Amino acid sequence: MQHLDGLRFDEYAATFTEDGVFQHSPDAEPARGRDGIVRELVEFHRRFEGDPVQRRHWFNHIALEPADDGALRSTVYALVVTVRPGGRPETAPSCVVHDVLTDGPDGLLLRSRRITHDQHF
Repeated sequence: MQHLDGLRFDEYAATFTEDGVFQHSPDAEPARGRDGIVRELVEFHRRFEGDPVQRRHWFNHIALEPADDGALRSTVYALVVTVRPGGRPETAPSCVVHDVLTDGPDGLLLRSRRITHDQHF
């Protein structure tokens, strides 16, 4: 998540398998593949151009469960904290992150990440 918070989208996408799937916004089609994930993140963050906002994704209450196919399923509560210079931190949205991780020659990678929001903007 530090790659995402630092706007290093290529590095964030590299934490997924080559054919990884990432769905982070309600009602949005999931991004597929590392290149698709990078494109989606670049497009999503265009709305913040010129805005000095800093985001921090806070993950907590991690639940891990082995899957029958050898993958690892993870469910995590997440809060996104935003702050601007001289401003106070704001917390929103509140989410649940559903991951499927797989272990391979390149280490543990995300096969999929689906984020559900507790509220709809």
